[in-house]
Amino acid sequence: MKYSNWFRNMLPLLLILGLLLTACDNQEDQTKAGDAGNEITDKVSSPVQGGSINIAVQDDPKIMNPLIATDRITLTVNQSLYAPLFYMDNGKKVYALAERAYASKDYKTYFIKLREGLTWHDGKAITADDIVFTVNQIIDETQNSPFRSQYVFDGQPVRVVKIDELTVKFVLPAATPSFEGALLYLYPIPKHIYQGEKDIAHSSKNDHPIGSGPFKYKEYAPGEHLTLERFEDYYDGAAYLDTISYQIMDPDTADQALREGVVQMSLINNDEYETLSESGEYNLVTYADGRLQYMVFNMNTAAMKKKEVREAIAYALDKEEMIRISYLSSRFADPASSIFTPDTLYHTSEVRTYDYNPEKSKQLLEQADVSNLKIRLAYVKSSNTQMNQALYIQQKLKKVGIKVELKPMEASAYEKKKLDQNNTDFELSLAGYILGPDPVSYESLYKSSGVYNESHAENKDLDTLWERASVEVDSAVRQKLYVQIQQKIAKELQVLPIAYTKSVIAVSKGYGGLEEATAQPIVLFRDLSKIYFIK
Repeated sequence: MKYSNWFRNMLPLLLILGLLLTACDNQEDQTKAGDAGNEITDKVSSPVQGGSINIAVQDDPKIMNPLIATDRITLTVNQSLYAPLFYMDNGKKVYALAERAYASKDYKTYFIKLREGLTWHDGKAITADDIVFTVNQIIDETQNSPFRSQYVFDGQPVRVVKIDELTVKFVLPAATPSFEGALLYLYPIPKHIYQGEKDIAHSSKNDHPIGSGPFKYKEYAPGEHLTLERFEDYYDGAAYLDTISYQIMDPDTADQALREGVVQMSLINNDEYETLSESGEYNLVTYADGRLQYMVFNMNTAAMKKKEVREAIAYALDKEEMIRISYLSSRFADPASSIFTPDTLYHTSEVRTYDYNPEKSKQLLEQADVSNLKIRLAYVKSSNTQMNQALYIQQKLKKVGIKVELKPMEASAYEKKKLDQNNTDFELSLAGYILGPDPVSYESLYKSSGVYNESHAENKDLDTLWERASVEVDSAVRQKLYVQIQQKIAKELQVLPIAYTKSVIAVSKGYGGLEEATAQPIVLFRDLSKIYFIK
């Protein structure tokens, strides 16, 4: 019986985000600030309130409601408009609206207790009724929330019950140790605003959102800007800045606007790093994306069914060299070993690796009795990073006697073809994902029957490990199972992890508090209330 369906069903959103990041080349997104030779500076001992900041974004927000939003720009905006119950920071739970969140010993019941004195942007109290209302709207099929699957297990929805004014209980159909991951994505909406709305996604209430985040709605000029102002009663203390304004502009305009000081914050491409760094006018916040970039071996094809051939390809590639070429510098990515990113629970680097060894690659091809091998490598043609990697792979494999035909594809067609269970159009493909902190989210990419199993590999022993791990309630046993999974996949070589990628945010040096704001995937910074203007 499967109890992690909500994470499996959530993968379209997560994979779409990963694909969007790929298509945007080096504008990829996730966690820690600071980079050798480019430390964050201009701190002051006593920040004061006042000032504003303009942030470049490339599109209008779609729906300013966290129950519906999935696009990158809206998620970025909503991060300032709405507050979560809690979040994870370096693997540790940090409480936000919630004062406490915990599970029963059998993992069939979860409890949330809110802080006292919380209010919405309009001054109304935040209570357990809002949490119950929010979850029930997500579960309501007529509301079409993309997060519904997180609260449904084998067709049975979670039951959410108000205990008192500040406490809520979630009753699960079965023991589910990973349910806490669903609550990470729960950003409550106000019952008194949305009660009675039959179609929240198209409600006019979304045009002037009432949230609980550090900033509240002020004004919006479509195609131009969205401006938010400080919310004085934010749970973690009022923001330093008076206003933040998301300036809507294309990437080229954003680059120019950053240089001219029209905007003071923007995600930048890797090729801009040196110029901006040398100018001395910006803090460049380099942070790990929580994203794996990797190569997939398509087991539907005859050549890739041979393990020696897969190993030969792996040994023919120098990951560090590939990173320098495709990301312009080793500063922007670290060589990857495990399929789990370092921010994932139970990640281990103690897995089999394939260090660059072209002679061993040739020997393995001889052992497999393979010569004059011709294979096809597919990638998203709009991605310069993937194009550079494809050219590198083509060159390196040629040196060991493998001829590679490159197949650049449109992103949507490429994604559809990779997931075709009968796909034999190419032997290799390049991909990437951001899947969050709980390893159960990886299951549908690597189980034999997984909808997102791009390698189309089948391994019953591995399937059993995934199934056991997803329902194991003992943390030590669960860790052991997930370590075994990482090691087994590395040994079987369904995919070749290439890089754990990084992103860079440029912020004018007139601002401090960047470390406290915490760079985060997709949304730039987790909490803009910590950023302050330096007079």
